[in-house]
Amino acid sequence: MKEWFTISSESLIAIILTAIGIYIALVIMTRISGKRSFSKMSSFDFAITVAIGSILATAIVSKSVSLQQGIIGLLSIYVIQIFVAYARRWNFIQNLMDNKPTLLMKDGEVIEDNLKKCHVTASDLRAKLREANVIQLSEVKAVVFESTGDISVLHGSDDKELDDWIMDF
Repeated sequence: MKEWFTISSESLIAIILTAIGIYIALVIMTRISGKRSFSKMSSFDFAITVAIGSILATAIVSKSVSLQQGIIGLLSIYVIQIFVAYARRWNFIQNLMDNKPTLLMKDGEVIEDNLKKCHVTASDLRAKLREANVIQLSEVKAVVFESTGDISVLHGSDDKELDDWIMDF
């Protein structure tokens, strides 16, 4: 138990140098692969983010994983992420990887079954409506539970119709 609270100067230096090295590798690979690396786009992107965090933590504090092994693991995850990002251009892959948006409200009416299906409470919905500066439910054209987990509120005057392209899901 005592060894949990002690650290040698050699271990401390190794952790610091590994953290610096893995951080530099993370920044370089993120710059190469682009903003999507940490975007909130799909469940796959979430899995990639968790995997990156796990590799970083393991490489920094584990004596059994070298800096080079951590960088190779990180590089592997980024290659997979880039490959899947390109593969998602095909509808089959996109349908396999991405969640579908769900309509929570349409024309001022709450769709209770979809709220339940998405585990969104009426309180959550009201908070999003207030956040979007909705003052009358009749202003609400649609509320969409996005594939990313975000909730979008589309509202406007009665004389404006929603473009079909926006609601294509």
